[in-house]
Amino acid sequence: MGALLSYLAEVANGSTNDPGLGDIPESCVACVFLYLTPPQICNLARLNRAFRGAASSDSVWQSKLPSNYQDLLDLLPPQRYQNLSKKDIYALLSRPVPFDDGNKVEVWLDRITGKICMSISAKAMSITGIDDRRYWNWISTEESRFNVVAYLQQIWWFEVDGMVKFPFPADIYTLTFRLHLGRFYKRLGRRGCSFEHTHGWDVKPVRFEMSTSDGQQAAHEFCLDENRFIDVSEHHKRGCWIEYKVGEFFVNESGSTTEIRFSMKQIDCTHSKGGVCVDSVFIVPSNLKERKT
Repeated sequence: MGALLSYLAEVANGSTNDPGLGDIPESCVACVFLYLTPPQICNLARLNRAFRGAASSDSVWQSKLPSNYQDLLDLLPPQRYQNLSKKDIYALLSRPVPFDDGNKVEVWLDRITGKICMSISAKAMSITGIDDRRYWNWISTEESRFNVVAYLQQIWWFEVDGMVKFPFPADIYTLTFRLHLGRFYKRLGRRGCSFEHTHGWDVKPVRFEMSTSDGQQAAHEFCLDENRFIDVSEHHKRGCWIEYKVGEFFVNESGSTTEIRFSMKQIDCTHSKGGVCVDSVFIVPSNLKERKT
């Protein structure tokens, strides 16, 4: 392997008389790039001029963009993408694009696969009792991509609902809720967690549901807390962010708008519950979610 890398370096530098990488036509290099990921293309662009030229080809980056990338561009002011190359458009869409005026929903392209991902803030959801400070508070934090999470102190009827419409490209998608047991804080630069209000989540499970406009449905139930008699230091669910998978849905045709409704509920009023942070909902291609896991 080391000898091969040394040889390729010599070829790229033109220090050998044998035909080298510099002799490959740019059009041929571009054809090879069609089968590589964007990070691989950017790394190879440093080899020589032909590779660098192919790595900037619109035909290469057009193949990496999703079929509905224009829908994402339409969310931005025209002056931000006019006269940009396809490579620059890919880089632009790899950063979060606000989906609404209130910056409550973001979409972006995964840098490696070019697939569309979405995150929906708790601010965009309907939360029972959210306007009553006795029950809920908004907490500013750097641990959320939206810089704010909803913190529940105590309530009997726990219900969070949301809905989004978007022209997702054809694929299989996973929807998850991102939650955190306990109230986190920073003191003297160190992260800490308070479980003063955390209770009731080990009595009965929370029901997570989702449905789509074409009739797909999914539901799961999870106990958010471990048995209350376990020592706090041994809890695996407290003090960290956990994504709870609600289910998967299929998009068969690109271009059509899909409506997704989602919720989580624990409405047994025989006991109260509290001490949980609600951050967001993620909608991510399922194979991408599995790769990251």
